[in-house]
Amino acid sequence: MLDGLRELARDERAIEGLPVRLVIALVVGVACLSVLLNMVSGIEGLAVAELDARPDPEVTTPGEQELTIAVVDPDGHAVSDATVVVSGGTADLDGVVTGRTEDDGTVTVTVTPSLGPNQVEGTLEIAIKPPAGGSFSDHRGNTRVLVVAE
Repeated sequence: MLDGLRELARDERAIEGLPVRLVIALVVGVACLSVLLNMVSGIEGLAVAELDARPDPEVTTPGEQELTIAVVDPDGHAVSDATVVVSGGTADLDGVVTGRTEDDGTVTVTVTPSLGPNQVEGTLEIAIKPPAGGSFSDHRGNTRVLVVAE
């Protein structure tokens, strides 16, 4: 047995695979650390609630129209003091229309959408500027208002 230990001590081949194993372990470790840091930074994003707009009516016609837009959080609760911005998407709108939500989370705006020649439908875009000091955001797309020709 003592001879086997001496032979093992003289064997220098074992060191050959060690650097490759260390490099592989380092690469895997860095990849895992990157994934974990991404998850941790994602947790901070989860603390911010995404707002959504619920327009009424969702389908309208060209010409002067009143839209009532409710701003809600992910649980469906009304959000007051949010600024709602309505702009033209594929339907034309002369400028942008803005309004601030009341205590019940709704705002009523008057828009005058129009469609181009030979255009049978278009959309109006809705964006929300969350109230100051809250933990709300509006990064995802909101419900669009469909404008259809009469």
